[in-house]
Amino acid sequence: MDGSPTTQRLHLAQVNVSRLLAPLSSEQLAGFVAASGPIEVAGAGARGFVWRTFVEVPPGARNRPFDWDVGDSAGLVVNLSVWESLEALDAFVHSSPHREALRQRRSWFVRHPEASSALWWVPAGQHQRLVEAEQRLRHLRMFGPTPHAFTAANPYPPDSSQV
Repeated sequence: MDGSPTTQRLHLAQVNVSRLLAPLSSEQLAGFVAASGPIEVAGAGARGFVWRTFVEVPPGARNRPFDWDVGDSAGLVVNLSVWESLEALDAFVHSSPHREALRQRRSWFVRHPEASSALWWVPAGQHQRLVEAEQRLRHLRMFGPTPHAFTAANPYPPDSSQV
């Protein structure tokens, strides 16, 4: 590939934000904390996985990624990852142990009143920053799914003009 915009390979970035019902150190979140390690290992070994980072945002945090979205929760867990395709991300999300954790999410997380996940296409090899993820999620909440930020339910195809 020559790297020109029309031939550039794209990957899928995703961010998801979860509002905690209790602090991560609480008994209520012990199941989530215990499940997190195996899920991270499964994700890192999943077909199409490229890269991941995450951050915890405690209540009252200032100048931290997503501090504006804590609301009245016990804090946030923010996950940012990059995948080779929407199909690869979808396969991981619906695989065990992630699927098992999704079944228990209501005992760990507050139901978010707005979109809690956003997707967008990025040039292959480009690591995304949490600041970019914040902007994409805000865009999705303000405008709904667009080529700039979309959802798995309303995806846009990879198109270099969107990067």
